[in-house]
Amino acid sequence: MAGKKRFDIATALDAAMVQFWRAGYADTSVDDLSRATGLNRSSIYSSLGDKDTLFIRCLERYTTRYGDKYDAALSCAADRPLAAARAFFDITLERIADPGLPDGCLVAQTVMATPVLSASVAARAREAIGFQHTRLRAALKAGRLHDEAAESFATHLAAVNQSLAVMSRAGTSTEQLRAIVDVTLDALAQTLGATEICPAKRTSPSA
Repeated sequence: MAGKKRFDIATALDAAMVQFWRAGYADTSVDDLSRATGLNRSSIYSSLGDKDTLFIRCLERYTTRYGDKYDAALSCAADRPLAAARAFFDITLERIADPGLPDGCLVAQTVMATPVLSASVAARAREAIGFQHTRLRAALKAGRLHDEAAESFATHLAAVNQSLAVMSRAGTSTEQLRAIVDVTLDALAQTLGATEICPAKRTSPSA
């Protein structure tokens, strides 16, 4: 229609997602979202929803985008569980190292802010954390870990993955983050029986 400003919803959601990611839910105002998206307040409310609705849309966008990448990384778990776990962590480390993205993890920082969140936002954040545990457990079971070990390692790997994002915000170097991943994968390798050499940390066969 003549005189009506058009905008791309996907672009606006990405801009809002980065704003929430950088500043956090509680410290992001509608005015901040207006500046980030280039939309006035009325356009935000009419096209993207109120702050809670918009945040949940952004959180779903984030979890889908990185969830698809995590699923792809873990797709080789049945044949190469250790390589799959390494690829899983690489997704997080590459995101942390990307200068075009905010530090940390939108899901992790949202969960940590639970006391100041609405019930609907807090529930959605907890659900997102649960998805990560579920995909890891399924991958480890496919990699022939028994149920109890798969459950324990899924919990551990998910916790390490979230801690990488938190520690990156505290200034921990990429080398230190990779060292944390290596220790975690060493423990997984021992449980798997060291039947697979982990990529990016290969050793010469013993004599």
